[in-house]
Amino acid sequence: MKRRNFLQATGALLGGSTLLSANAFAGKDKNNKGTIRFAFISDIHVKPGAVPEAGMAKALQHIQQLNPKVDFIINGGDSIMDALEASKEKTQTQFDLYKSILQKENKLPVYHTIGNHDIWGWFSKDTSLKDDRLYGKTWVVETLGMPKRYYRFQKGKWHFIILDSTQQNPAGGYIGKLDEEQLNWLKAELPAIPKDDFICIVSHIPILSICAGLFFDKNEPNGDLLLKRNLMHSDAIALKKLFRQYPQIKTALSGHIHLQDEVEYLGINYYCNGAISGNWWSGAFQEFNPAYAVFELYPDGSSKRWIMEY
Repeated sequence: MKRRNFLQATGALLGGSTLLSANAFAGKDKNNKGTIRFAFISDIHVKPGAVPEAGMAKALQHIQQLNPKVDFIINGGDSIMDALEASKEKTQTQFDLYKSILQKENKLPVYHTIGNHDIWGWFSKDTSLKDDRLYGKTWVVETLGMPKRYYRFQKGKWHFIILDSTQQNPAGGYIGKLDEEQLNWLKAELPAIPKDDFICIVSHIPILSICAGLFFDKNEPNGDLLLKRNLMHSDAIALKKLFRQYPQIKTALSGHIHLQDEVEYLGINYYCNGAISGNWWSGAFQEFNPAYAVFELYPDGSSKRWIMEY
């Protein structure tokens, strides 16, 4: 797909989720006061330039036009193109641009998640950056006004747990997992939630995703599926065992891999939701056009997703 055409991209039914225009969206029970309705955006990767700036603006405009309306937005992370290797000046420019477009084009509350590309300096060759107060995740937490790098909020009978799923790999790169501090916090939060309420887990990196094994669109030389620990949580089995103790956990949302899938596993619907930027602002990534998702979470614990190609 040519860059000049990607904003007009349309598609077919994807991953078992309904594809609708902004003014044709209709939910399971739109008049039920117990229904939680929100937009999930992820992997915007905004940077200076006509295409990414117009693309982010158009996605937010599309969300504002939804009918029925959504009540809030969850941002799944990777708000900017990259801070891992960028200088302080380039990182500041990207964060300023993100905040400027968000303020101009959006009137809804936004709950942010940290993406790997939102973390400043981890991949920089300038080791002096480690002495800067903003090094690592501090900058994105402060810039986006997050209460901390992981947190919980509530909407009706639904509790949303926002996780920080990107941890530094001492050998280089990053790993999808929860650090010990965060895991201990999660283990303390889950039993505090009423048993007749429901839980939605949000992470940038998928906890469970079939598309994480299809990201490279190829197999390893011996035929094994290539599934890297920076594409799906390496602690997925441990989290599965934890989640099994809390049947209130009904959904888990993620982004990161720019692909879309829906996996129902042991009573939890794991939704991977694609990317606003698609193929990093160069059209579709594999078979998936630039898109965001709309969710309805119902008073009975069920959920429904619509993929919105804006």
